Amino acid sequence: MVYYFTSNTVSPAAFIYVGKDKVENEELIKYGFDEDIWFHVENLSSAHIYLRLPEGQDWEEIDKALLIDCAQLTKANSIEGNKKDNITVVYTPWSNLKKDGSMAVGQVGFKDQRKVKRIHVAQRENPIINRLNKTKVEKLPDLRQEKENRQKELRQRDRAAQQARQKEEARIAKERKEKAWQRDHAYDDLMSEENVAQSSNQDRDPDFLDDFF
Repeated sequence: MVYYFTSNTVSPAAFIYVGKDKVENEELIKYGFDEDIWFHVENLSSAHIYLRLPEGQDWEEIDKALLIDCAQLTKANSIEGNKKDNITVVYTPWSNLKKDGSMAVGQVGFKDQRKVKRIHVAQRENPIINRLNKTKVEKLPDLRQEKENRQKELRQRDRAAQQARQKEEARIAKERKEKAWQRDHAYDDLMSEENVAQSSNQDRDPDFLDDFF
């Protein structure tokens, strides 16, 4: 089971989701998207909260109100963290998560600590949690299929972009070739038989020089 939330602090609305338990978290870790940002209470057990950013958005420039929504939701989904004030929530791109066979179910590490950010949460803010809970939807998604569909979409997009580049490169090459031909043959007409004949004295009337006297 995956729980989906909507944050209307930004436009278009942001998409946030969380696994029901640690087993579900394993699936989310495995089949995340590159646009996903992972949130977790630091040094405490908590749910894995994911924010799916619009494609191309810089994860380090998340809207402050949206960031607070994610941090509050993360705190609320930590049994111990929800009871405490002044906790810290860490967040990082999904692509920075590291998982190996030695780790427990639901446990992750980071590939690059420099890509891990932190946000301080002073206390639970019920108006935010209540607003988010009103948007909560429960689903049983096929995460693997969603990931495969996403990868297929990206491959098709890459192929289309590559074909467009190749077409444009071919057009430019053809244009350059035509310009080069025109440059190399700019004086061809001057040397044609007709122009040579017109400029030659051989076939002119014997009296043509009389015009100069």
